[in-house]
Amino acid sequence: MRAIGLSEFGGPEVLQALDLPLPEVRSGEIRIRVAAATVNPVDAMVRKGLAFVSDAAPPYVPGMEAAGVVDRIGDGVSTDLVVGDRVIAIAVVSGTHGAYADYLVVPADSVVRAPANARDVEAATLPMNGLTACMALDLLKLPTGGSVAVVGGAGAVGGYAVQLAKADGFRVIADAAPGDLHRVKELGADMVFPRGDDFPELVRQEIPQGVDGLVDTAGIVVSVARAVRDGGRIVTSAPGAPLATERGIVTERTFVPDYSRNRSALDRLRELTDAGRITLRVARALPAEQAVEAHRLLETGGLWGRIVLTF
Repeated sequence: MRAIGLSEFGGPEVLQALDLPLPEVRSGEIRIRVAAATVNPVDAMVRKGLAFVSDAAPPYVPGMEAAGVVDRIGDGVSTDLVVGDRVIAIAVVSGTHGAYADYLVVPADSVVRAPANARDVEAATLPMNGLTACMALDLLKLPTGGSVAVVGGAGAVGGYAVQLAKADGFRVIADAAPGDLHRVKELGADMVFPRGDDFPELVRQEIPQGVDGLVDTAGIVVSVARAVRDGGRIVTSAPGAPLATERGIVTERTFVPDYSRNRSALDRLRELTDAGRITLRVARALPAEQAVEAHRLLETGGLWGRIVLTF
């Protein structure tokens, strides 16, 4: 089968077309004929040898989320899905087991139906980024009717966190670059402030005691902790970011592989998308053969939505 991967670590130019064996389907697994795979920052980390490759041999195939159709269902799978159904899936990369390929095999609990009215390139952006946002909000343990700040509200994870928090009835304050303020407001945030050092004080002007929790997607936990009340919680999706412990604040990190088999959470994301409560954003769709260009665009940044490879 065709795949896009690498045999040595480096810049976007190390990505190349590969001819790999069709992956076998074991008990409890589903094989998907991939139509679209999202390009995420973690894929660049795989490409650089910084994530999910320490125990695997080359070649490495990035890609942690995909949309396509069910190609085969393994033994022992209890599911309402049948061959030919449109689906979305999250993949935990391990060696050649990534979504940048014609076929992807994942545990059955990592697969749900695709949102009914979403194109494959749109649906592919939901599983990993959406589950990261779900995990962040779950870890915050917000009280009913509580408040949450989202740092990086214009990003893929941040945008989903804004919309999921609103769907759960929380008050949401987010930050964004000046050109994205109106866009994040349209996602449903109650207040959106310009990104900058004064964000915590702007939050305190709205909620003097501080928000109950904060989702950090930018790796700036320490500098935004002032926005959180005493004893509140912060969750960061940025690996390696220093953690805040002042004033009894609890800080945790998301690790989305821990949610990769949370089928109920993934299916809720689908339901909310079908209900118009979640917005799927594609910055650009490129053929898989243009993966090098996709990674160059990823590293340039400033995109509203994700880049998606089509297969």
